[in-house]
This record gives sequence, structure tokens and C-alpha cells, in this order.
Amino acid sequence: MPTVHIEKDAEDVWFSGTVFGGTEIDLGAVRIVVLIPEDQKQAWLDSYDPASSTSPPAAESRIIARAVLDALKAHVDAGS
Repeated sequence: MPTVHIEKDAEDVWFSGTVFGGTEIDLGAVRIVVLIPEDQKQAWLDSYDPASSTSPPAAESRIIARAVLDALKAHVDAGS
């Protein structure tokens, strides 16, 4: 199963720009950097089919989701 890492320190940022389908946004946010090890890129891509709403498998999706949520919780708990 592929692995993922999160940069240790999340940070509060102000974001202004275009995202998701051309939507313009201007908002405060928390930046969490997801690090995919170089030797894991292909493993992640092999388990992903953009045409399938059930891809990647739930167990693999959960790896990224939990890592991001752990970083967000640590950021909030630190009082940022």
C-alpha cells in the first residue's frame, strides 16, 4: 500500500486566486503540504482511475485523509 507524509508544520495563510474549475476565491485557510515520496508516485497512480468514483480504494484514500486531518488537528491544538 502506498505511503504519504505531511510536512510537519501547517500554517495559516491568506489565499487569493483561482481554484477548481476556474472559481475565484479570496479566503483565509490552513496550508497543509502533502508529500508523496518519489518512489511511491507510481504506486499511487496505479491505484487511481479518474473515471471511477470508487478509485482509489477506500483504505488507500483513508491514508491521505487521516494524515491531512492529523496535521489539521495538531495545528488547531497548537493554538494557531
